[in-house]
Amino acid sequence: MNTFKTLAAIALILGFVSCSNDDDATPLLEVETETVANLHAPQSGGQGQPVSGAFTKFDFETGAETTSETDWDVAFRGTTIIVNGGESQGTTDEPERTGDAAVYIADGTMSTVTDVDASLFTQDSASGFAIATGSGNGWYNYTGAPSHLINPIPGKILVFRTTAGLYAKVEIISYYENAPAEPDAFSDATPYYTFNYVYQPNAGVTTF
Repeated sequence: MNTFKTLAAIALILGFVSCSNDDDATPLLEVETETVANLHAPQSGGQGQPVSGAFTKFDFETGAETTSETDWDVAFRGTTIIVNGGESQGTTDEPERTGDAAVYIADGTMSTVTDVDASLFTQDSASGFAIATGSGNGWYNYTGAPSHLINPIPGKILVFRTTAGLYAKVEIISYYENAPAEPDAFSDATPYYTFNYVYQPNAGVTTF
């Protein structure tokens, strides 16, 4: 028997065995479902006066507020919501965009919005924010007198592309501290955002 050929055949067989696990898919990370309560996003001015004040920044990867100038995805000030992508409008205290984050508003619920439509993403620009401001234009309605309430528009889900190129979807629940079921604009403090979000931590995955 040719010993060399026998050893080569054994090595070849072992090689195939050792490679059998090489193509195993890396397990996906679990999709994260969280609730953020009372995210304070105050502003100064308004009602005809110049608006100012630092935006409250939020990072989906850490699931927390951040003061970083670069590692943030979305930021809040009053009823205004911005993303870390595009251009600044140059308003007072508005942070510079350093990332490629984007957003669109989908019609549906957290359970029905299950796929990301990358063709719909928009970014902030010098002519307008990606999430439009004003009653009925973006995420909220303002009731006017006599109640003067700011209420999230039902059936509007904010879908984000993060600065890391991952995805998250957000449902804003309340603009009032402690998210009262029947808020009173004259006694319940604002602006305190409560929202549910789902974060997809796996690169290249466009479903939730």
